[in-house]
Amino acid sequence: MTKIKVGVIGCGSIAKYRHIPEYAMNENVELVAFCDIVTERAQGFADEYNAKAYTDYKEMLQKADVDAVSVCTPNSLHAPISIAALEAFKHVLCEKPMATSAEEADAMIAAAASSGKKLMIGHNQRFVPSHSKARSIIESGNLGKIYSFRTAFGHGGPESWSADGSNSWFFDKERAFIGAMGDLGVHKTDLLRYLLGEEFVEAAAFVETSAKQNSTVDDNAVCILKTESGIIGTLAASWAYNGSEDNSTVFYAENGIMRLEDDPDYSLIIEYKNGNSERHSLGAIQSNAEGKQTSTQVIGHFVESILNDSEPLVNGEEGKKSLAVILAALDSHEKKQIVPI
Repeated sequence: MTKIKVGVIGCGSIAKYRHIPEYAMNENVELVAFCDIVTERAQGFADEYNAKAYTDYKEMLQKADVDAVSVCTPNSLHAPISIAALEAFKHVLCEKPMATSAEEADAMIAAAASSGKKLMIGHNQRFVPSHSKARSIIESGNLGKIYSFRTAFGHGGPESWSADGSNSWFFDKERAFIGAMGDLGVHKTDLLRYLLGEEFVEAAAFVETSAKQNSTVDDNAVCILKTESGIIGTLAASWAYNGSEDNSTVFYAENGIMRLEDDPDYSLIIEYKNGNSERHSLGAIQSNAEGKQTSTQVIGHFVESILNDSEPLVNGEEGKKSLAVILAALDSHEKKQIVPI
């Protein structure tokens, strides 16, 4: 079968460490084009993969023979580039957060529907083994009624990860739109929606800029969220965890407590109220820490959805619903009140 020809728009760290290597390992993919405003970055990957280099995404979409693209740019460009690619009849895998507003998200979804091409958002937490197992456990009813949760995603900040270090676009509101809440928090809103199988309806939040100098976006946020059935919990997103990364989620339920990625040795632990317990070692979660990076499975799922003409697990509608929680948190902070989602 003919391989899917892929172009990558934005050749910074997320492309370098996640998208490009996973495409390269996929036997159904041929990397044929790279685009970045920094010529050297695009050209470096083009040389490595015998592909074409571009500095203008519009030119790449017009001239390159690609079937699909990954959009790995600053957040403010996610929507315009994704829409342009979909209108050029290319399948799109867009990094998170998918957009900077509900209106942009709607426009992306409409472009996908009009073109008949796939639109997937790069929320990788759904594919983590402990999270997949947790979803099946919750669905089984073994935990009984879920009462509450706490989840956190925090590390020392993107300066150690981003290709531009402390000068990264991550800290610039005009290009990033949102800081830790968009970089990390939106991953957890997507995960919680997926695990609980229901939507959030209310949010209250403190979203602060306190830890990073010369930053115009949030770096420390705490949210209280409520689902449609009344499950309440907290979500913390931070670039101020200056030690080991925290990527944990805990559920408090009728029959016990389930801990995900909250123990160095066991990625899923259940402590039942009757005294019994379960401990599962399911492999390390995706992490920026050296030695812990594993396949995100995002690329493989995107490719499979194209090959099988199936709907991606995290399509545009799902991405929009996860974004909506983050937008509500921002609104809550600005209004100093609980807001509906």
